[in-house]
Amino acid sequence: MRLLPLGLVRPGMKLGRKIYSEDGLTLLGERVELSQRLIQRLSEHGVDFVYIDDPRTNDISIQDMISDETRLKATSEIRSSFRRMMEGAVLRSTSNHLHLGKTFGNVMKMIIDDLSGHQDAMIMLTNICVMDDYLFQHSLNVCIYTTMLGMEYGYSREELMTLGLGALLHDIGKTQVPLELLRKNSKLTDDEFTSIKRHTEYGFRILKDEPNIPLLAAHCAFQHHERLNGSGYPRGIVGTDIHEYARWIGLVDSYDAMTTHRVYRKAMLPHQALEILFTGTDTLYEKQKIELFRDKIAIYPIGVSITLSTGESGTVVGLNKMFPQRPIVRILKDEEGQELKAPFDVDLSEKLSVMVTGVNDTV
Repeated sequence: MRLLPLGLVRPGMKLGRKIYSEDGLTLLGERVELSQRLIQRLSEHGVDFVYIDDPRTNDISIQDMISDETRLKATSEIRSSFRRMMEGAVLRSTSNHLHLGKTFGNVMKMIIDDLSGHQDAMIMLTNICVMDDYLFQHSLNVCIYTTMLGMEYGYSREELMTLGLGALLHDIGKTQVPLELLRKNSKLTDDEFTSIKRHTEYGFRILKDEPNIPLLAAHCAFQHHERLNGSGYPRGIVGTDIHEYARWIGLVDSYDAMTTHRVYRKAMLPHQALEILFTGTDTLYEKQKIELFRDKIAIYPIGVSITLSTGESGTVVGLNKMFPQRPIVRILKDEEGQELKAPFDVDLSEKLSVMVTGVNDTV
C-alpha cells in the first residue's frame, strides 16, 4: 500500500483504504477498482491523497497515530465550530459562549488516548483521505505533532490537555479574518498582512473567557507567532516571556505551514523545512525543541512516494530511528522512469550521497 496524490492515480488502480466524506461517511471502500469516473468524483469531493493497493508494497504496515474515529470526530468538530464562527460576529458579543471547552476537551481526550498507545513509535503524519480546508487540517496536524512532542518531553496528562487545546485552537482567530485574504493566491500588501496578523489577538479574545478553556490555551493563540529574538508578533516579546507551550506550537506551526501546498506556493520538501528550522536555532526556536522534533518526527512517513537524486523513484517502506530523515525506500522505477520487474530496497542512511528530490510527484 502506498500514498499517492489524486492527480497521479490511474484507472484500474485499487484503493488501499476507505475514502471518507467530510461528514465521516464512506465514499468508497477498500479494494474498490478506480475508474476515470470515480477518480473525477473524488476530485469533485476535494479528495487530495489516496492509499493505493500495490502488491509490490503490500508487505509494509502503515499505522496512523490516531484512529479513523478520532480523526473524523476531530475534523468534524473543527470544521463545524470554525465555520459557525466564520459566519457569526463572534467578537461583537462578550457573552457569546461557544462551548468550545466541552467540544474540544472531549476531542483532546480521544487524541491523547490514541497517541498514548504509540509513545515508542516515530511520529508519522500523512494526509487524511479527504481534502479539507487548510485551516481545519492544519489545526489538527499541529495539535497531533505538538501533543506527541509534549509526551516525549514528559508533560503530564493535564499539561498535555492544555498544550493540545492551545495547539488545536491556535489559529481560531483566523475565523475572524476576511476569507478572501486567507485564500488570496498572490502576495499580500502590507495592510493585508497586518489584518491577517490580528488573528493572534482575535484568538486570545475568543478563548480567554470561554468556559473550560484554560487561559494558557488562549495565550498559545496569542503568542504562537512570537519568536525568541523578539522578531515575532503581535507584541515582539522575547525568550521565556513567551510561554513554553506557545514556543512548541510556534515551531510545529512553522514546519506544517512550510510542508503544506498552498494556493500561492508549492510545499517545501520536509528535509528542507527542517533545515530552515535549524537556521533559526536559538534566535527563532530553541535548539532542544528542534532537536527533539528532528529525532521523533518521521518527515518521510511509511507509504509516501518519493523521487531520489539518482532519478529512481519508489515508496518509503521503513524508518531509521537514528536517522528519521533518511528512510528505507523500495525502488519501483529506474532512473529512466521504467517500472522494475524486481523492486529492491535502498537504505538512505547507508547512501549518504543520495538525496530526496521529490515527494508524491511520481507513480
